Amino acid sequence: MNSYSDSPEWKYLFKNCLDWENIIPLYVKEFPTEDGYKDAQELIKFYEELLSTVADWSTNQLAPRAKELDKEGAGTLKDGKTYPGVALSQSYKEANELGFFSLFCDPKYGGQGVPVIMGSMMFAHIFKACIPTGTQISFYTSIADMIERFCEDEDKSRLLPQFASGNLSGAMCLTEPGAGSDVGSLRTVATKQEDGSYRITGSKIFITNGGGGVCFVLARTKDAPKGLEGISLFLVEQGNSNYKVAKIEEKMGFHGSFTCEVLFENSKAKIVGKENEGFKYMLHLMNEARLGVGLQCLGGMEACLEYAKNYAATRVQFGRPIAELPLMKRNLNDWQIELDGFRALIIDTMSYYEIYQKLDLKKRHAGELNEKEQQLFKKATKWMRRRTPLVKYYGAETFTALSQKTIQVLGGYGYMQEYEAERLHRDSFAPLLYEGTSQIQALMALKDLLKYVMKNPSKFAQSLLGAHPLSNLFSSDEVTKNFTAANYRFKKELTKLLVRSLRPDMDIKDPTQLVSFLQSKNWMNEQSIEKVMIHAETLTQALSYLETLRALAKHASKDKSREELFHNYLNLVGPRLEGLYADWARDFR
Repeated sequence: MNSYSDSPEWKYLFKNCLDWENIIPLYVKEFPTEDGYKDAQELIKFYEELLSTVADWSTNQLAPRAKELDKEGAGTLKDGKTYPGVALSQSYKEANELGFFSLFCDPKYGGQGVPVIMGSMMFAHIFKACIPTGTQISFYTSIADMIERFCEDEDKSRLLPQFASGNLSGAMCLTEPGAGSDVGSLRTVATKQEDGSYRITGSKIFITNGGGGVCFVLARTKDAPKGLEGISLFLVEQGNSNYKVAKIEEKMGFHGSFTCEVLFENSKAKIVGKENEGFKYMLHLMNEARLGVGLQCLGGMEACLEYAKNYAATRVQFGRPIAELPLMKRNLNDWQIELDGFRALIIDTMSYYEIYQKLDLKKRHAGELNEKEQQLFKKATKWMRRRTPLVKYYGAETFTALSQKTIQVLGGYGYMQEYEAERLHRDSFAPLLYEGTSQIQALMALKDLLKYVMKNPSKFAQSLLGAHPLSNLFSSDEVTKNFTAANYRFKKELTKLLVRSLRPDMDIKDPTQLVSFLQSKNWMNEQSIEKVMIHAETLTQALSYLETLRALAKHASKDKSREELFHNYLNLVGPRLEGLYADWARDFR
């Protein structure tokens, strides 16, 4: 068994739906000349072989070990340090033997320079096998990227080879007992020393892989401004006892991943960048982590549906397998459509992320981008920012819902620890919570949407007119026509919601009030914003469906064989969208 090579859908997405035309030139300069194109195809073939190798390892080694890891736990705590247990240690050993930790690191630091998009696809297969294992492994690659992107050359030369060799990993330390979603209220203190270093004092909780050896820590320096504007970012190495892991949390699920309380007591630290700019740097890792959570959810959804389908195909009731019973057959089909749609969305989004992160790295280290690169960077940044909260929200909510349905497919057996369904369900709750809850993602998506609309209302109005179905009246492309109609319907209902919620309480017939009525600042008072915030989650749901339709329409425009998935997904979410629109109108009847 191999979760990549045995999946026609995954193979199709890899070969046809990644933006190789723009990704490969970031790694192969001679592309797209004739010889360069040949070289690029050879490189893509090599990447596919790597992906298949990791998928094989995931399917045949990690997946059979997942239950053991869940029972054993991630490891133990001794003298302020974490030590992985037998199961997790074995997975680390195998990952290192595969050279996995070095894949995405720069070759000058002992890495192989493989594109991040390959890491995304590889991690999706690892997460399908065992999400906690994938989570632990991901902190080798994500923290290494932060060091390469933001730290000084001396730190890179000293630390990155240790990450590439699997001897060091790390963590991001944000959350505190009194500062969860409200990061700006954190109280960890950083005191500058005469030699330019800093000393950190404070406590961080719910830190994944807190004992990895290196932490990026958010803290506040003396006299720093309040809120996010006064936060700085620090690199802190554990060494022998520079900081301590005080506790390994006992969780409902995710037993195979370390979740720690980390204590900093006058811990020596090095500032990253400048004081009071830390949240800006950490935001890069947070966005990467949120996309990573989307990949976790994709893997979890695949594991759930595969498990449910296999059980339903062999469980005989009423004289036939329950998979053939009409209701079960329809449910399994609907779940597959949603999974295929979400997978298309996240792969399309990760293509943009690949371009964004590579050009961002070049911009930071090599200066300005050329004109084509600037255009690519702007486009990639736009779509990555728009979709990041959607991928995290949609994935997490759907994974938990599908894991519940998987238990129900098994009936009473699904509630028993002997079967995998209950573990998948327990593990599904972590993605709902970390890297910002679903509600935080919804508020982020709403904030960006309002910013876009209110920054240039006339542009938004033009986009509404441009989305009108009449603009494609004579088109023979049913996918384009249907997507345009769905997009127009959404924008029309969104406009109604925003106008009803934000409209100033003024008499526009009064000439003295007309000017004030037309000023955008009067449409954005706190009371009006709160009316819209009530609908943040339903707005995010609608945006998630629309962006998935957009990705599917994009794929269908290149290959007519993808049209069926687009239409099936539209039929699935169309009634949901109508229900959301009805909910938006409810408060104004």
